[in-house]
Amino acid sequence: MGVTLKLATSMDGRIATASGESRWITGDLARHAAHILRAAHDAVLIGVETALADDPELTVRLDNFTGRAPTRVVLDSRQRLPLSAKLVQTARAVPTCVVTTQEPDPALVAAGVTVVQVEAVGDGRPELHAVLAALTGRGLNRVLVEGGGQVAGSFLRCGLVDAIEWFRAPILLGGEGRPGIGALALNALADAPRFRRIEARPVGEDLWESYERV
Repeated sequence: MGVTLKLATSMDGRIATASGESRWITGDLARHAAHILRAAHDAVLIGVETALADDPELTVRLDNFTGRAPTRVVLDSRQRLPLSAKLVQTARAVPTCVVTTQEPDPALVAAGVTVVQVEAVGDGRPELHAVLAALTGRGLNRVLVEGGGQVAGSFLRCGLVDAIEWFRAPILLGGEGRPGIGALALNALADAPRFRRIEARPVGEDLWESYERV
């Protein structure tokens, strides 16, 4: 199992303004590179809050792409993903999985969504080791975590991120902006997750940095 965290942020690590505006922080070339990353993974994973806020498709939009579409995975402990969501509406065409801590919703299953029940942690969210085990059991070994901040923070807190692909736009959103990485519950610098930068290259006006876990 390999987990890559993909971030697209301002220079100060924000993914949206305080009001939630986020499209588009990075430019066309950075977004194109992000689709290349999707194509290289078995699954693309987000939290339900991102699904509700953005109604994304999470597909690979590359010219002449003929590979297997990555499975779209939504962490959704209470199965709040609406049947009207693009992810549900296209579930029969592109593999879509909802990971929950409850009994599968028959309506989601009837719409073509694979609903996987896993154990919960103390706050009721899916336990991430169990999530990855469930995905591995379905042949999904390369997972691209795309957001949002709470999901990114949760994977980092659990020590489950093997690599980071970070796209930084040359703008600043300030402290009121929404962070790309949620709380890590750190008490000391020694506890901070550590990564080694292995490459940095410009993509248009943005900067694409690649990191691996130390």
